[in-house]
Amino acid sequence: MIPPSWLWIPLTVFAAAAQTVRNTAQRHLVDEVGTLGATLVRFLYGMPVLTLWLGILLFVGGSELPPFSWTFAGWVLAAAFSQMAGTAFLLRAMAARSFAIGLVYSKSEVIQVAIFSILFLGESLSLTAAAAVGLATIGVVLLSPRLNSSATSARSWTDAAALYGLASGATFAISAVSYRGANLTLGAVSPFLAAAETLFWSQLVQTVLLGAWLLARNPTIVLAILRQWRVSTFAGVAGALASLTNVTALALAPASQVRTLILIEVVFSYVVSRRVFRESVSRRELAGIVLVVLGAVLVIATVR
Repeated sequence: MIPPSWLWIPLTVFAAAAQTVRNTAQRHLVDEVGTLGATLVRFLYGMPVLTLWLGILLFVGGSELPPFSWTFAGWVLAAAFSQMAGTAFLLRAMAARSFAIGLVYSKSEVIQVAIFSILFLGESLSLTAAAAVGLATIGVVLLSPRLNSSATSARSWTDAAALYGLASGATFAISAVSYRGANLTLGAVSPFLAAAETLFWSQLVQTVLLGAWLLARNPTIVLAILRQWRVSTFAGVAGALASLTNVTALALAPASQVRTLILIEVVFSYVVSRRVFRESVSRRELAGIVLVVLGAVLVIATVR
């Protein structure tokens, strides 16, 4: 039996694995439906899963929806818009560089989450947690491409993959803090119900807005998404499971701890990069992965 104070850890690790599966499926869709189309897939095909889960909690579990508030709505909208932007930036980053390294750039979010949590949620950061964030951040730096003497092959923090990845990290950081803020606004309700309601409304907003935009501007993308229903369903279900476990973890633990541990996804993406996409990873990048793992282990050590 997992103690309640530790429940967020397996939830976060599962979310990391599910995110890797979702990112892999979405990357395969980018060539067929474009960046925005692959982004919509995550939301549109994930909605049935989220609706079913919320229904189970409400009707089978005998729960009731918490009362609506404008503060809750504000957090949900912030989470929805920033997550949409983060997903689009992430897919562009992975297309501009390799699968693993594009994802790593987005993980610059970890230190930004810690800062935003302090500024907007008033959460404190212990010395051990700060060290975990620091280790993971150094790991991300090591995983970034180094400058090359050749101007044509130079890859730096200012190339396209870096800029898209850093933008993804910033918007995902805002999203994580907003999801936690929305969960906390709901008060003493079950963290599972809080996460389910928060994610349902957020993803509904994302689906309607992005779907309406694509229908108005480029309906052929929406048709392509429907034609690619097999891969799209796979990506959507994986994305919904990742989001549910991630947002539930954010209802149980500070965002800085959850988003540091979820960096274990880098290890999963390394395996995918090598096994699925046959991409090479240098020793320097491998050292960065080791530091990210050490940071994840250290943040677990902070749990009491």
